[in-house]
Amino acid sequence: MNYLKYILVIFPMLLFAQVNEIKQDTIPTEYIIIEGDSVPRVSIDLDEVMLLHKLKFDSRKDRIRYLILRRKTIKVYPYAKMAAERLDSMNARMATLTKNREKKRYTKRVQKYIEGEFSDELKKLTRTEGQILVKLIHRQTGKTAFNLIKELRNGWRAFWYNTTASMFDISLKREYDPMNEKEDYLIEDVLQRNFQSGRLERQKSALDIDFYDLTNKWIYNKPPE
Repeated sequence: MNYLKYILVIFPMLLFAQVNEIKQDTIPTEYIIIEGDSVPRVSIDLDEVMLLHKLKFDSRKDRIRYLILRRKTIKVYPYAKMAAERLDSMNARMATLTKNREKKRYTKRVQKYIEGEFSDELKKLTRTEGQILVKLIHRQTGKTAFNLIKELRNGWRAFWYNTTASMFDISLKREYDPMNEKEDYLIEDVLQRNFQSGRLERQKSALDIDFYDLTNKWIYNKPPE
């Protein structure tokens, strides 16, 4: 009984202290309405922040190489992002079409639209910019530029495009492989830093990429976990 008396005496004091603490707190509480219920929101949603290592270069040549790669990557990434968006929109629309005639008509319309939207700008790209774009298209769509053309056009057209591109030392079959290609890792480094700074708009990669594993391998010489 003595314990009960102490609890009864102390409880109002604790309650009063909690009320005072609530009154003194001037931070407004947000409420989320879920099926008529008010749920207090006491946490704040924050964007995920990736901790990036400090850039270090073994030589001036390596530094210049990285800066050139950064400029080219920043230039072509928006095209790869846009290609992925157009592909998603097209696939969503195609899923609603039932007749092959409708699908062919719609695909042809999309082809003309994309060619008209991109052709003039893409012609201005250098050879290395074109190859980076091919890699980033694979990063964003999960498919090589060759396979995308093959699906949208036909096998012969994809072969012809690849043959033409190969004359300029560009392979439409190139994949994005930052785990095994140092240059692709550097491209990924450029992307992550510019996503974080807000210079580039982040779009989720269609590929499974763990930047920390890549950094452990290429910077710290540690095997992937």
